[in-house]
Amino acid sequence: MVDPIPDEDRARTLRWVKVGAVLLVGLSAGLIAVQGGASPDMIAVSVAAGLLVGGTLVRYLAPDADAIAPATERRYRE
Repeated sequence: MVDPIPDEDRARTLRWVKVGAVLLVGLSAGLIAVQGGASPDMIAVSVAAGLLVGGTLVRYLAPDADAIAPATERRYRE
């Protein structure tokens, strides 16, 4: 049988998902600025603002690793 996922692996995976979501929001803000013909300074500001918004969204919307599916010490089926 397969054992439950360790807490360390669960937390590490969730951390990478959160980082990916923040980068996705930040880079999409920069790409929208590029498509609109913004100057390089405004593109940098757009990416920074997108990263801040993405960080805020992830902090507000994404739960902790234990809140998603708490791991237990027992096996699911034996």
